[in-house]
Amino acid sequence: MKILLITLISIITIYFSYFIIMCIGLLKKKNNNNIKNKKHKFAILIAARNEEKVILNLIKSLNKQKYPNALYKTYVILNNCTDNTKEEVLKTNANILEVNNISSKGEALKYAYNYLSNDNTIDAYIIFDADNIVDNNFLNSMNESLNNGYNVVQGFRKTKNINDNWLSSSYAIMYYIQGLFINKARFNLGKSAFLNGTGFMVKKSVIDKHGFNPKTITEDIEFTMMCAINNEKIAYNENALFYDEQVINLKDSIKQRKRWSFGTIKCLRYYFKPLVINIFKNKSLICLDVIMFYLTVFMQIVIFITFIVSLLFMIINTPNITSIYYSLLISLSILLLGIIFRTYLIKHYGNSIIENIGGILIFDLFLLSWLPINIACLFKKNCSWDQIKHSRVVEIDNT
Repeated sequence: MKILLITLISIITIYFSYFIIMCIGLLKKKNNNNIKNKKHKFAILIAARNEEKVILNLIKSLNKQKYPNALYKTYVILNNCTDNTKEEVLKTNANILEVNNISSKGEALKYAYNYLSNDNTIDAYIIFDADNIVDNNFLNSMNESLNNGYNVVQGFRKTKNINDNWLSSSYAIMYYIQGLFINKARFNLGKSAFLNGTGFMVKKSVIDKHGFNPKTITEDIEFTMMCAINNEKIAYNENALFYDEQVINLKDSIKQRKRWSFGTIKCLRYYFKPLVINIFKNKSLICLDVIMFYLTVFMQIVIFITFIVSLLFMIINTPNITSIYYSLLISLSILLLGIIFRTYLIKHYGNSIIENIGGILIFDLFLLSWLPINIACLFKKNCSWDQIKHSRVVEIDNT
């Protein structure tokens, strides 16, 4: 048991040390030199299924872009809508693409890419979810990224309903951590960032060259892996700001995170071998980084097993009062540091500490609730794409 415990602790230490080392990118400043001075043409793609309450505010925010109107078009991909989403879109200048018998967002995007493939005036696609609203400098920021030579770029995700409850606040903290310590750190180091579902840009030539044929229900994770395999670096632009709606009830949250975890596991099964081959054949550190990042699903289970083994080890060896005292002290110190860290993040991004105190204090429970989801997904054979209803109506002027 002692050997097992030492082995598990060593694995966890090496794993998290890797991510801590990657954070040194935050100490660097990324210098961008424009290799072009051009205004590019964008096709904005929005996959929508029954989004009548929120779609209008997204399109309004896109119409307020400080970017030439003639250089971007919005396409709403109506996917089996049974509400008034189409009627809401018809009130705007957006184009409509209607699809039927499509079961996921990835398939809807594939349809749009194929539909627009012969339009050679398009330089890049930008992907949004229907519940998003977009800062008016988003397109200018993405245009700058194109001029800097980046082909795939993730924008900076904030939460439009962060103050609703502890759950929406916890999601916001999670995305702040990913944006700052994962994406920005890697981008500053010249490595590849990670896509997170919405608010990203991909150059049309990348889709034309490599195709887009997702096999899973997590098309963003899958496309991130495909980019790594094809040596397409993903850049990060924190000035390309957009807002996303987060769920506010645990049932929807579990349903959503179950889809993410299942999709991650499925993607690793499909792409683990080509990622590993690229690591050794082409010395691809990007592929290694992708594997390390998405192994988080399994590492949480490893941490849980380590905790159980540690507990059994302590019971068998009858620990003294001093060792119990130090164990509790270390645990409380870690919890306190986590609270301080999350308080800093909330304040750093201009949010109220008081209004987000729930997320700050119980974010650890939010992460812990992922454990049974990850364990269940290991044994789950299928997972359907279930719609998460969006109803939080927020205009861009009120963010």
